[in-house]
Amino acid sequence: MSIVAVVGNKGGTGKTTLSLNLAAGLGRRGSVVIVDADPQQSAYQWRLIGDENMALPAVVAAAFGLEKTVRALRDVHDHVVIDCPPSIKAPQTEHALRLADHALIPLQPSPMDLWATSHLARIIEQIRPENPRLRALIVMSQMEPRTTLSRLMPDAVAELDLPVARTSLQRRSIHRLCVLEGRSVFQAGRRGAAAAAEINDLIAEIFDHDNASQEHASQEHL
Repeated sequence: MSIVAVVGNKGGTGKTTLSLNLAAGLGRRGSVVIVDADPQQSAYQWRLIGDENMALPAVVAAAFGLEKTVRALRDVHDHVVIDCPPSIKAPQTEHALRLADHALIPLQPSPMDLWATSHLARIIEQIRPENPRLRALIVMSQMEPRTTLSRLMPDAVAELDLPVARTSLQRRSIHRLCVLEGRSVFQAGRRGAAAAAEINDLIAEIFDHDNASQEHASQEHL
């Protein structure tokens, strides 16, 4: 069982889009639920317009009572993905970080996003003593390889005290289209194949590493 908090300190980074598609990808590995902790309820609205016959994860609105909701859901699902508000000052974000095994921080190639993320890095370090299992990972999002900003971001992000995922997510119009249509990139056929592959690579990077670490720890114990 894992709890993944998708967090950010600025809107427009692709936080909710990552939450939706991450959950859709995890749903291919086991049972998953999205907890929409953002008062804007974008993830919840996405699920409402989705076709009931699609293999989409359930979304539970929990802008209030987040801790109680997550503790109940983690006992019946393999994965819980929390879509947090775009602010480190929101109580939902703090609660989510105290509960999570993983904190994913989507970061688009922008100086303002970089500055906002530096504040988030400090908050995560403050919470670590209370939640030592928390693993935070920056996910480069909406990358455009041909632009100067995208090329410069890896060096700029290296100055933050947080690891960066090897997998980055490119800016693709299919993400916006799928949100509008209430589906994930996994339901977009050939048009969504490249985006789905990036999500799968990110999932493998995070969770296959976890499994390998657990197996190594078990062998050492024996």
